[in-house]
Amino acid sequence: MKHNNKKIKSIVREKYSRVAISSESGCSKECCSGLLNPAEIASYGETLGYEKDRIAMELNKANLGLGCGNPLAIADLKEGEVVLDLGSGAGFDVFLAAKSVGGKGYVIGVDMTSEMVAIARKNAEELKVSNCEFRLGEIENLPVDDDFVDVVVSNCVINLSPDKRAVYREILRVLRPGGRISISDVLRSGEIPREIKDDPSAYTG
Repeated sequence: MKHNNKKIKSIVREKYSRVAISSESGCSKECCSGLLNPAEIASYGETLGYEKDRIAMELNKANLGLGCGNPLAIADLKEGEVVLDLGSGAGFDVFLAAKSVGGKGYVIGVDMTSEMVAIARKNAEELKVSNCEFRLGEIENLPVDDDFVDVVVSNCVINLSPDKRAVYREILRVLRPGGRISISDVLRSGEIPREIKDDPSAYTG
């Protein structure tokens, strides 16, 4: 069964809006049973290769434990580079990237959920990270100019898109010549059962 892309996007947007709202209100278990508590997030982050002190520093509501890897571990970010984070959520990877590229560099986070963008902007202000910004937009139609960024990173987000070809076309459009891609995501290693394929809510399962 081929799902309607708008329906899938609506499901994804609604799910992560609830996650954002619940993280702000402190009732995350009610809306997203998969969310981890701060201690679990720190432990999980270390497993993924994040430095312990950095995790603690950025834990201030910026890390909701929604990633599935560490795209920054292989991004080889350099001072002065412009970085784009696809599906930036509350800003965890953006803030770490901003530290790596320094004051002459810049990081843009794009997220389709207005609630997440609002939280990320609030976190940036509280953490006093000035070399970054968060934009509301879809990764299939990025609000970023052509040939504008040096590195594109993404942490467990592209799998949520119903049109992955469009995502990669956009990545190629915004990357400068010689730019790099660093993605951590989930991959299918076997056949997906029909009942899951036919369930659009499985995109966020």
